[in-house]
Amino acid sequence: MITNRVLGTVLLGVNEQVNCGDCVSAFGSAGSFSAGIHGRKELTNNLSLLAGIAYTHYDGKGYEITSAPIGAFALRYDFTDWGSSRPFFDVGTILTPWQKARYTRSYDTSLGPVSVTSSTNASNYAVYGRAGWISRLSPRDEVAASIEVWQLWQRVSGYTDSAVAFNPFDATLATGTDRASLVKIGGQWTHLYGSNIEANINGGWVQSFATHSGIVATVTGQGMVVPTMGNQGWFEYGGRLGFRVQKGWIVDLFANGTLGPQPVGNTIHGGVGLRINY
Repeated sequence: MITNRVLGTVLLGVNEQVNCGDCVSAFGSAGSFSAGIHGRKELTNNLSLLAGIAYTHYDGKGYEITSAPIGAFALRYDFTDWGSSRPFFDVGTILTPWQKARYTRSYDTSLGPVSVTSSTNASNYAVYGRAGWISRLSPRDEVAASIEVWQLWQRVSGYTDSAVAFNPFDATLATGTDRASLVKIGGQWTHLYGSNIEANINGGWVQSFATHSGIVATVTGQGMVVPTMGNQGWFEYGGRLGFRVQKGWIVDLFANGTLGPQPVGNTIHGGVGLRINY
């Protein structure tokens, strides 16, 4: 859920300044493979639409998402008529209605270790609201601070352990849904160096709460196993360097990731994009 959300926020301009003109960007990233297109469109002087789509492939401890389309969109209301220092608000969603997933279950027995990898389908959904304050410190500098509240859901279709030579405690997992709520407090700074280089750094502390797993397993010789999900805190970071190769055309190098204990862990996703302002 967390990796899917981090990749989805790239489509919502997490590495870009809060207030800027209309643009569209095509990008590709590694670390977790992702390729897609995103942008923003000013609907009124105060209201903007942010949206994007991408195709991703990523993995972590015990899982591998081999195919996942991600879509995201949000509305941003920026009180531009208040002057250079003002509030702004976002509401949005990240949607991944279909994923091909592989899950690996490993355990030890008196006769040796067992590792079983099984395939199924999954889906991820997230909604969020954000309230923040933006300040134009100068024509070259924009800073912003915000608080975000997220609700995440991950639905996994039921499956049974794949057939292996030795698996005395085989498992059958019923269809179920995991969910988690998050709150994030963060900030960002965007600066223009000279006339051709843009830089952005962003980050924040995230805390999960009200987590719950709805994935229940039936294990041979053990009966029904109901998992638990603990609450956790971690740091999220991001950054971008943009090179204006000609008027309206910008090549972006960017990175985003997490820093924290498992299961979120330390991750980094880096990529390159071509952004067109119009």
